[in-house]
Amino acid sequence: MDGAASPWDWRRRPQPKEVTRMKIAFFDTKPYDRQAFQALAGQYPDLALRFWEERLTPATARLAEGYPAVCAFVNDDLGAKTLGILAKGGTRLLAMRCAGFNNVDLRVACGKMQVVRVPGYSPHAVAEFTLALLLCVNRRLHRAYTRVREGNFSLDGLQGMVLHGKTVGIVGTGRIGEAFARLMTGFGVRLLLSDPFPNPRVAQETQGQYVPLETLLRESDVVSLHCPLTPENTHLVNRDTLALMKDGVILLNTSRGKLVHAQALVQALKSGKVGAAGLDVYEEEAGYFFEDRSSRIIRDDVLARLLTFPNVLLTSHQAFLTHEALENIARTTLENLQEFREGKPLSNSICRECETHACR
Repeated sequence: MDGAASPWDWRRRPQPKEVTRMKIAFFDTKPYDRQAFQALAGQYPDLALRFWEERLTPATARLAEGYPAVCAFVNDDLGAKTLGILAKGGTRLLAMRCAGFNNVDLRVACGKMQVVRVPGYSPHAVAEFTLALLLCVNRRLHRAYTRVREGNFSLDGLQGMVLHGKTVGIVGTGRIGEAFARLMTGFGVRLLLSDPFPNPRVAQETQGQYVPLETLLRESDVVSLHCPLTPENTHLVNRDTLALMKDGVILLNTSRGKLVHAQALVQALKSGKVGAAGLDVYEEEAGYFFEDRSSRIIRDDVLARLLTFPNVLLTSHQAFLTHEALENIARTTLENLQEFREGKPLSNSICRECETHACR
């Protein structure tokens, strides 16, 4: 055997084939996004993750050239121009790391690439945040907190109402709306429900009652929005529907900003028609939310006006922001990407869901 290789020589053993990792370009990422994905990345060795802080727009889409998959978020610009640039650069999968996809031009996207989403990451996170907004604006906790920190212990202007026995209207009874309805049952309220697709189980288990939207708006002391944004319900809350509501109604929106016509809301707040508003979304939020703009002038006059009302609590689209939700978003997104990498049917394909919306 002198000079001959041993039959057990490692060079004669079958060597594992090198795995080509699929590159994914992540846009509009914040530290909490990166932490959640990097914590799970080791479980998906076939995926190579690249993070950018920039939002996805026609100007930044070229960063994704050569990336088969792109991951985007709620305020990224996924119109025809951006999608065309992505497709030309080789992108074949658009992975939305959120439930909503109203910012995606599906008529263009589904002809150029596959589109997936995270259909449900933590309905309880959003429902609990909505409850927090309700309690805060009703009992003026945000104002009391600021006053006491400044040494002002006066109670003037901090009156709220007892929720027990009041009527709460929930528009949209999907997973989040259902979770919010269950939370409200503990307050002893009367629940009115509205949804194009009523769920008898939700009504039975929460002792809620499905009614026409107009009835809900007329009879509710609190109106809470939990529906996706569609062309049909854009500006669902407008001058006319606000006029139907009770004087002093509390309006809550943790869904999508364009469900509410912001200028009409400003007028309703000025007149006293709306007694308080808890908003986690705003119809023109893309230019402001998720960023530190404390040293810049707010040029959106409607947003600036909303921030002046003492009975408005506006937060920056943070209802989802829990440890559990971030982990669920990361895991589902990575599973979506892995399915595409392996050529499997895509469990959370939007293009399959939206066939009835004529996106093809």
